[in-house]
Amino acid sequence: MAIECPKIQDDDRNKIAQWLLEHSTGGKLEYGAKKEAALLFKVNLKTIWRIWSQVLHQRACGVPVQVKSIRKGISYKNKKSIDVEKVKNLSVLQRSSMRIMSTNLGVSKSLIHKWVKEKKLKPHTNAIKPFLTPQNRLSRLSWSLKQLSSISEGGFIKFQSMYNTIHIDEKWFYLTKIKDRYYLMPDEEEPYRTCKSKRYIDKIMFMCAVARPIFDIDGTILFDGKFGIFPFTTIEPAQRNSKNRSKGTLEVKPIAAITKEVMKACLIKEMVPIFKAKWPLAANKHIFIQQDNAKPHIKPDDPDFLAVANTDGFKIQLVCQPANSPDTNVNDLGFFRAIQTLKDQKPASNVEELLKNVKDAYDEYPPEKLNHVFLTLQSCYHEIIKAKGGNNYKIPHMNKDRLTRLGLLPDCIQVEEALVRESLEFLELEASEEGEIYNLGDVIEGLHQVGITE
Repeated sequence: MAIECPKIQDDDRNKIAQWLLEHSTGGKLEYGAKKEAALLFKVNLKTIWRIWSQVLHQRACGVPVQVKSIRKGISYKNKKSIDVEKVKNLSVLQRSSMRIMSTNLGVSKSLIHKWVKEKKLKPHTNAIKPFLTPQNRLSRLSWSLKQLSSISEGGFIKFQSMYNTIHIDEKWFYLTKIKDRYYLMPDEEEPYRTCKSKRYIDKIMFMCAVARPIFDIDGTILFDGKFGIFPFTTIEPAQRNSKNRSKGTLEVKPIAAITKEVMKACLIKEMVPIFKAKWPLAANKHIFIQQDNAKPHIKPDDPDFLAVANTDGFKIQLVCQPANSPDTNVNDLGFFRAIQTLKDQKPASNVEELLKNVKDAYDEYPPEKLNHVFLTLQSCYHEIIKAKGGNNYKIPHMNKDRLTRLGLLPDCIQVEEALVRESLEFLELEASEEGEIYNLGDVIEGLHQVGITE
């Protein structure tokens, strides 16, 4: 007989004890007394056993029967409060884990965990950022100011719509990860993964190209902003027989060295023709291709590129983003991370499957999310202007999904005119001290149109 019950008060326990004494002789309970007491007082049979054990123990010690709860309560008498100054005096390395922090503070690890739950401590994941020289900061500030449009409303200036800019960048995609996390049922067998060497996991470099999607008033997609993701691979015949294929079988293999010639061939022969073919008919044909400053990239004035780019009514111009500034490229800012997550949800056992998974992830990414990344890019430009070209900032959350549902998602982010004027004065002063120009003429010319400069 087992009846679940809440915690019994000591008065009720003593009533049960007196009832048991009345139904006992010489320290022995009558037959069935325990079950009867459990039913009478509506308690668990184990509780009757515990109370009777206390009664026998107290009678053996010759003390009056007084039954109390033996359940240990939680005592807050010795609860330690957090020493704010002691915590702040610890270095960040002395706070890298709960175990290390508990040792340095002289408290238990469970107390550290309790402080985190009570929000007296907050966990923080810190990512290292590129080092910026003074020249890097000025070029970042100049670049961000040049992204402003000539539209000024109510003391605010909007960023350019960026519909005529194509962001390109390259990324390695690996066949598998060295470490991964899964959630399994208790009776499931743990996955067993092997490779010959963790240092030489198969990988392929891809060149990705995206532009800002275009929607009509009703939200219908007119242009998804995707031109393609181009792998640096080659097809070669197998040199010898193996258990997997015979000699001479054509295999897809990654290109061993990504040189400037390889990059140039990919851009001129593959990417530019696709840009022209997929470019919306009604869109501006003066296109900017933004790339980073990697050594294999070609220069903006490359004659072979210009000969192909400036045909068929197009004027395609290569521009290089500021150095040490991955936060100014849509691919590095969020797009690569998104398709990496989609790609990791599909297994791959060879290079062909890896190619398919990456391309499928690229195609599956929704254009609405890609448009959100471009708005995030504009938010980064805003923060760069506020930080005077620095990268020590947090990207503000806009809750874009909610704004989209309400039909309030802005097309472009706005910047205060006072902030633009202050940043321009700072840029002119610092640039003159450094002896550099940083295309200030282009910045000033654009800001003249909205009355920011004189």
